[in-house]
Amino acid sequence: MLLHDTALVYGRYLRQSLRSRFALLFGVLTPLLYLLFFGPLLTGLPLGGQGSSWQLLVPGLLLQLGLFGASFAGFAIIMEKGQGVVERMRVTPVSRLALLLGRVLRDATVFVFQAVLLVLAAVAMGLRAPLGGVLIGFAFVALLTVSLGSLSYALAMKVHTPQEFAPVVNALTMPSMLLSGLMLPMTLAPGWLDVLSHVMPFRYLVDAVRDAYVGSYGTDHMLYGVLVALGFAVLAVTVGTRVFRTAGA
Repeated sequence: MLLHDTALVYGRYLRQSLRSRFALLFGVLTPLLYLLFFGPLLTGLPLGGQGSSWQLLVPGLLLQLGLFGASFAGFAIIMEKGQGVVERMRVTPVSRLALLLGRVLRDATVFVFQAVLLVLAAVAMGLRAPLGGVLIGFAFVALLTVSLGSLSYALAMKVHTPQEFAPVVNALTMPSMLLSGLMLPMTLAPGWLDVLSHVMPFRYLVDAVRDAYVGSYGTDHMLYGVLVALGFAVLAVTVGTRVFRTAGA
C-alpha cells in the first residue's frame, strides 16, 4: 500500500509540474547563469583541486540547484494549506509517509532533470567528466533534494504564512552555500574557515561529487559523502513524516 499510495501522490504532483513547463525550465536559470558568467573567470586559475575548473564548478552548481530548489519547496504546502488541500488529503487512508514521499520524489525528478540540462550546457562549454561521475552527481542531487524537501515541507506544515517561512529558509541556505564550498573549494579558504566548514554536512557531498567528476570513486571524500547523504536523507524523511502525522492534529 505504501508504494501504491506514494505512486498516486507522486503522479499527481508530477502532472502538475509537467503542466508548468516554464517553471520547470526557469528553475535551472540561476545555476546556468553562474555557469555562463562565472565559469569562464575560473578557467586556468589554480583552484587547489584535481581536474579542470569545470570539474570543480559544475558539481557545486548541481548541489546548489538541489539546495535552493528543495529548500523552498515548502511554499507549495503553505498554499495548499490555505486552500484546504492538505487537510482533505490527510483525512484519507493514504499513508502519511506516502504524502511526503510522493512530493519529495517529484521534486527529485524535477531537479535531476534540471541537473541534466545544466550538465549538457556545461559539456558544451568545455566540461569533460566520466559518465560514472556524472551519474553519481545526479544521485547526490536526488538525495539532497529528498532530504531538504522533507525538511522544507515539515517547516511549512508548522508555519502559517510565506512571511514566516521565507526568512527561516534564507537564514539557513545562505550560510550553507558559503560554508560548503559550492562555488570554490574550501581548501582555498583561511584555515579557521576551512575547519568551520567541516561542521556543514553539504561540504561532504560537494567533495564527493568533485571526486566523482575526476574519476576518483574510492576516496575518503566519497565514503563520507555517501554516508552523510544517506544519513541526512533518513533523518529528514523521518522528521518530515512525523510532522505530517502530527501537525494540526
